[in-house]
Amino acid sequence: MPVKNRFAELHDDLTAIRRDLHENPEILFDTHRTSQLVADKLNAYGVDEIVTGIGRTGVVGVIHGKTNKSGKTIGLRADMDALPIHEATGLAYASKTDGAMHACGHDGHTTMLLGAAQYLAETRNFDGTVVVIFQPAEEGGGGGREMCEDGLMSRWDIDEVYGMHNWPGKPVGSFAIRPGAFFAATDQFDIVIEGKGGHAAKPHETVDSTLVAAHCVTALQSIASRNADPVDQVVVSVTSIESSSKAFNVIAQRVHLKGTVRTMSPEMRDLAEQRLTAICEGTAATFGAKADVTYHRGYPCMVNHEDQTAFAADVARKVSGQCDDAPLVMGGEDFAFMLEERPGAYILVGNGDTASVHHPEYNFNDDAIPAGCSWWAELVEQRMPAA
Repeated sequence: MPVKNRFAELHDDLTAIRRDLHENPEILFDTHRTSQLVADKLNAYGVDEIVTGIGRTGVVGVIHGKTNKSGKTIGLRADMDALPIHEATGLAYASKTDGAMHACGHDGHTTMLLGAAQYLAETRNFDGTVVVIFQPAEEGGGGGREMCEDGLMSRWDIDEVYGMHNWPGKPVGSFAIRPGAFFAATDQFDIVIEGKGGHAAKPHETVDSTLVAAHCVTALQSIASRNADPVDQVVVSVTSIESSSKAFNVIAQRVHLKGTVRTMSPEMRDLAEQRLTAICEGTAATFGAKADVTYHRGYPCMVNHEDQTAFAADVARKVSGQCDDAPLVMGGEDFAFMLEERPGAYILVGNGDTASVHHPEYNFNDDAIPAGCSWWAELVEQRMPAA
């Protein structure tokens, strides 16, 4: 079953929607214009039920099939938010909002799910119910968690849930997926090293917090090299070092370290948190300083369910003829919260030879729209075939 002809007919209209979204990016939960556009389109498509304000600014649409003998409900999720990045594409439809851009392709994800919703509302060639989910705040805000906490899964009796993300470097319209752990748990840490400041000419009278911080940065790499099983995945990155001293001749009283920890299992996540705290507190104590460690747990590891992954891959092969084994991804994805509540799967669709996501020159490839829409539609029609 190749790309559906209907999406070739809708391609120009969908491209216009995608570029309008690209031109008007909104960050985190402030997706008011985007959410309204989505709700208006769903209404125009004849979607049966439209609910806004789920997870603050999320939008949910319900489409009933021709029959409902199966009693089955499938959720399809797309993210809507942009990133706080200044766009450098030079496109005619580049962001009109300074310091914000769709640098991860969520404008494309939203558009592809809107296209699928239009088709499914037109044809209704399935037995059951489809819930289309448009989520805010994937980029660090935990919008998926907030929608789940608002009762997304129970309110609409969702049985399975599926998500999709574009992937630069893969051929346009091809797919990739993997069962099990797929995207990493992403945590953050703040470490404040408190020493004793003083004159740089009299270091013996100080407890040099900068020296302590430097030892901590080095020692934290032992978590991956000496604490973790070599076949497990863990990445510890100190991404910011800020000293209380702004002068050349002052030894700082305080240094603030910030960074991230990325893991692929609950056990490794626990180990990393324990070792990070112990290493920094112990290193600081060795030098007569104190380390105040705050560990923030973010998105959990996103885990694809076996049966739904195999099914999603089969549908992808029918649509494009190609569905590869995806690599592990150490980036985070808050679709993880939805997969913790319901079985489902998350798939990658090729974006072609483009800049990487989160890059100021990235742009979603509109040629991927028909394949993405077709995968959504075929997923529904194959999972809930018309009676």
